[in-house]
Amino acid sequence: MLSKEEILSFLEEIPDPEIPVISIVELGVVRDVLPSGKNIEVIITPTYSGCPAMKQMEDDVRKKLKEKGFEEIKITTTYSPPWTTDWLSEEAKLKLQKYGIAPPEESTTDKSFLTGKHKAITCPRCKSKNTVMISQFGSTACKALYQCKDCLEAFDYFKCI
Repeated sequence: MLSKEEILSFLEEIPDPEIPVISIVELGVVRDVLPSGKNIEVIITPTYSGCPAMKQMEDDVRKKLKEKGFEEIKITTTYSPPWTTDWLSEEAKLKLQKYGIAPPEESTTDKSFLTGKHKAITCPRCKSKNTVMISQFGSTACKALYQCKDCLEAFDYFKCI
């Protein structure tokens, strides 16, 4: 029987469908794996309740686990506790930044984005703080769209949620 760590290492190979530079494990979507012989349950939490990528993630998990010999695969979606950007590792945040997405700079305890007072976010390209939010929503609902006033590039910011 495979260990939990071995199974998680398989799932580490599955990229996030919307951000292929990080895996679904690094993203924190995979909450737990419960193997039982040739059967397994994978518990996942979406980044937000309407995440359109969840079906693709489920399909990718099923495919990967079937390749590894699991016969009965149950995927359970849980919303409690809700996903948070606090679950992103520092390594995942660096990968996002190198990819051109500004990683969350605060923890979820900072809800300043809800007050309408948007702080300057560091541009992932030139590292300037001379940035402005263009839209509360970026390429996906879990990101906001910013523009750097120094290098003039637009970029997504992974919101603290």
